[in-house]
Amino acid sequence: MVNKNTVLLLAASLALVGACTVTPPSEDPVLIRLDELDQRIEALERILANGSLVDLTLQMDELQRQSADLQGRTEDLEHQSVGTAERQRDIYTDLDNRIQDLERNLRQAVKAVSVIDGGQLAPGELPVPGGTDRDNYQAAFELLKEQRYEPAAMAFRQFLVTYPDSQLADNAQYWLAESYYVTDQFNDALEQFSIVINKYPRSRKVPDALLKMGYCSYELEHWEDAREALSRVQSEYPDTTAARLAEQRLKRMTDEGH
Repeated sequence: MVNKNTVLLLAASLALVGACTVTPPSEDPVLIRLDELDQRIEALERILANGSLVDLTLQMDELQRQSADLQGRTEDLEHQSVGTAERQRDIYTDLDNRIQDLERNLRQAVKAVSVIDGGQLAPGELPVPGGTDRDNYQAAFELLKEQRYEPAAMAFRQFLVTYPDSQLADNAQYWLAESYYVTDQFNDALEQFSIVINKYPRSRKVPDALLKMGYCSYELEHWEDAREALSRVQSEYPDTTAARLAEQRLKRMTDEGH
């Protein structure tokens, strides 16, 4: 009869042999992991041996130093920029205040001697210096309505010099002529009314200017010129107020034997 202990020993031996034959060393995960660790250790030893890790560390330190230097320069530039902007703002504010003072003084000076307020208008000066063409036209027209004919004429003349392309130029030319007509300067008025007709042929003031040319010629006793101008008003601009006035003056001339 076989001994029980002998049987157990034989079974254990067979199990051990079976285990060894089932998992060879090349496939043992423990051995594989150990091989990987050996390879990583060898790679680190090679890096340390040739100084590569040291170089990388030094390069990293240099990059960090350069980054800190750039940051410092950037902060300096930002500070300088803020300072420059503040100086520019101070200069602008100072200039703006000085300009406002000059403009205020100029307005006060102009107001004190304004032709509109009864002051004198110098040759070549507009009634509203620095104003628009409409401002100056209206100011000149106000002088005319106030029967201040000499400054009105000066204002209209300067208007035409300053704003030759204004949409109000034809009107200004007409009222310039009118300022001469109402002061009995018939030769000057006749010349200025003719400019309205010749320079601004599409102006609404043409019929009135032609009528006033007839009136000027009448006052100058140029009967033929007067009759010609008044007749043109009737033929070229019928059914207008100017045509009716022309008819009345022609009748008067006939009654007077002219």
